[in-house]
Formats: sequence, structure tokens, C-alpha cells
Amino acid sequence: MAEVWPWQAQVDSVVERIKAKGAQLRASNESTHSAETRAAWLKELLLLKHEYLQFTGEYFVSEGERKQRKRQRAQLLVDKLTPPLPPSAFPPWAERDFFRFEVVHSSRKPGSRARVGRIVTPHGVIDTPCFVPVGTNGALKGVTSDQALEAGVQLMFCNTYHLLVHPGPAVVEAAGGLHAFMAHPRTMPIITDSGGFQVFSLANACADEEGPELKSRRKRNQDDAGTGTVLALSEQGVHFRSYLDNREIFLSPESTVDAQKRFGSDIIIPLDELPPYHVTPERLKESVYLSHRWMARSLRRHLQDQRKQAMYGVVHGGTDHALRRESIEYLASLPFDGFAIGGSLGQDRAEMVELLTFLLPLVPSHKPNHLLGIADEESVVASIPLGVDTFDSCNPTRLARHGTLMTRAGQLRITSLKYADDHGPIDPQTPTISQSRAYLHHLYKQHEPIYATLASLHNIRYMHALTKRLRDGILKDEI
Repeated sequence: MAEVWPWQAQVDSVVERIKAKGAQLRASNESTHSAETRAAWLKELLLLKHEYLQFTGEYFVSEGERKQRKRQRAQLLVDKLTPPLPPSAFPPWAERDFFRFEVVHSSRKPGSRARVGRIVTPHGVIDTPCFVPVGTNGALKGVTSDQALEAGVQLMFCNTYHLLVHPGPAVVEAAGGLHAFMAHPRTMPIITDSGGFQVFSLANACADEEGPELKSRRKRNQDDAGTGTVLALSEQGVHFRSYLDNREIFLSPESTVDAQKRFGSDIIIPLDELPPYHVTPERLKESVYLSHRWMARSLRRHLQDQRKQAMYGVVHGGTDHALRRESIEYLASLPFDGFAIGGSLGQDRAEMVELLTFLLPLVPSHKPNHLLGIADEESVVASIPLGVDTFDSCNPTRLARHGTLMTRAGQLRITSLKYADDHGPIDPQTPTISQSRAYLHHLYKQHEPIYATLASLHNIRYMHALTKRLRDGILKDEI
């Protein structure tokens, strides 16, 4: 005998009452019932729908509403290979008085495309190549903005998805933007993404995983609309459920720009789709075309009200060279201020390097470029000679919190017992913090909160020192 859900009878009763009350409202009008009566009925209907939500955890949708949504979706269907807006739909790109990029020096070493540059933003100058730490929720975990500035951070990455879920754009805007909300140094620029990356990557990831190095090659159901937090993917945008409170949120090419305008970040990213590594060539091409159409819409919204913000187009195409070429050629024809390299970059570092070697010569050299979500030490060292300007990741700070410190001699596991009485510096070749290995070992073992701060500061300073050494090497034509 089939098991009966104990609340089913109550749910059925609520559904019948919702239908009856809805019919009562539809049959009434101003001539038959007073406004007060109809308002009371509407309140009763809303209370019944809330009761349904309490029972089922879902919002009540009538059959009529379902049919209407289906008709609306059918009207919005387009050919998946529909071309995006042509370049003629946009004004030509012109230099901004609030955002500039200059190449200070290009390496003369044979075969190298490495360069030293400067990005000038309303909130400060960024010397490139530059490591960009990720403050997912508007904060570097365990590190204040002032400490980050003192540690050498020149640009900070914040995630629109997480800030959209909490506290929301209205709260940030009311504070005066992210810089004011975070009490962030006015001399440190902020870059925000569109939120699309987290929507698609978190569909099959834990909500507490943070930041762009979720680029792990996790295989995901190719039907994006049917898995995880993604509820529906359409030409209009993406419906998803918040990992925080399960509420439904809609993200469109326009709404992500509106949110980033309210955040007041210096560099913003248009909405794009993140297909996983394991997709068919046909699905990948459809995704690239969708991203192009979305990014064109985001760019149009941005250009209506620039607010001294720059926008980077995101180059897609997975590991398919032809699609990557098509993507950068289209984006380069639009008035973007720079370019981010997104999507899957391959299964391993070797495949990433091979792809970047092909792609970066195609990226316009008079604009800055950014490698999204890749900034482990080995990848930084490998990508800078190829011409990458900036790169973000929360890998260094995450490593620190979990007991791994970065040194010139390799990664140091401070959890090891051999460091219990090691009173030497963390890295003798890279001065970072004054505390010893033994002290950090002690703090970690005792779960002292200050450990995360000190360890994160060490790794951030280490990455800053690394990129400075690489910049110096480029200036000497050694890289």
C-alpha cells in the first residue's frame, strides 16, 4: 500500500480554498462588491497561499498561471544560434577620462608577450601584472580592508551573486556603494562579476565554496535548467534559488548591470553563461552565442549610465579555438573597456597554457585583460609571460585558512608537528609577517581566530611579492 503523506489532506483543502477564493475574486468587480470587501478577500487569498507555502515549501501557482507562463516562454523562444546585436548598434569605443590603461613596458625577451602596465581607475592605480584577491561577500575572510591595502592589494574582487543574495543592492547603495559599505580604502579599486558564474557553478557545489576558482572541472547536467539551484534558463536570463534562504531570484543581463551600478564598483562584468568542460560542441556553441547576446544587452544597459565604471567583455568558447576566436573578434568590435577570459580553460594547467598561448595574441593589446578565477602560484608564473595583466582567486587566502602557507621553497603545511618548535620566519626569502612558524602552528592547533588573519596576510603579501618580482623581471626583459 502506497504511503500517504500525512499533510496531503490539509494541503488539498488549502488548494481548494485558494481556487475558490480566486474564483470569487475574479467574479467580483467594483459594481458588485466594495473595495474593502475585495481587499479583504485578497488578504485571505494571500494568507491561504502563505499557508500552502508553509506546508509544501513551494509557492502556489494556478493552472492558469502555468499556462500563461508557458505561453510567455514560447513567445520568448529564439533560435539558439541567433547572432547578437551587431557592432553598428553601439557607439564606437573612445578613451575614458575615468579609466585608462597604458603599457609601461613590453618584454623584449624572444617569444614573450609579458608586459608591465598601469590601469587608472576612479579609486586608484593598478600596476600590472597584478594578483587580485577575492572578497566574496564584500570582505576578505579574516582580513580588514586597511590590512589588505597595507599588504599590497591594489584591486579586490567581490561577487555580485553573494551580495545580491545578502545584503542586497539597496543596502549597499544606501551606504554609498561598496567602498563606503565596507569602509574600504578609497585608493583601492573594486571589480565585481555578474553573478552568472556562481549561479551556474553553485548548481552542483556547496554553498560555502567561494569565489571563481570553482572552475574545477565538475561535470554538470547539460540540461542547465533542471539541476541544482538553477530553475530556468532562457533568452531573458536565469531563474535560480538562493543558497541562503531558497527564495527565487531572477538575473538578467540588465539586472546584473543595475546591481553593479548600485554597488559602485570600478570594473563590472556583463552576464554570461558558464558551460561545464564536458559539453558537446553544439551545446558549447549555443552557450557562446547566448553569452554574446546577453553581454550585448548588458553593455547597452551600461552605456546608458556609465557612472565612471568600466566594463570588461568575457571571452568564451571553452577549449575550442575557433569559438574562442569568434568570441574575441565579436567582443573586440564592441566598446568594452577591457576583456576577461572566462569559461572552461581545460582540464589541467597544460591545456590552459596552450589555450592562452593561442588566445592572448588575439586580444586587443591597447586594453587590459583579466584571467577569471585562476591565480594559483604556478598558473600565475605560467600565464604572465603569455600576456595576462590581472588574475583573481581566493585560493591563497583559502589555503591559509586551512593551514597551508606559501613560500619560495614551496607550500608549507603549518599543521605539521615539525613546526611546533620552529621559531624561524614563515619564509626566510620573503618577509611578510613577524610571527614565527611555531607561533602560527600553535594558533592553528588552538583554533585561535587570529590565525586566519595572520596566515591570510602572509599569503597575500607573498602573492604581492611574487607579482612584484615578475614585474621587475619583465622590466629587465628576463621574462
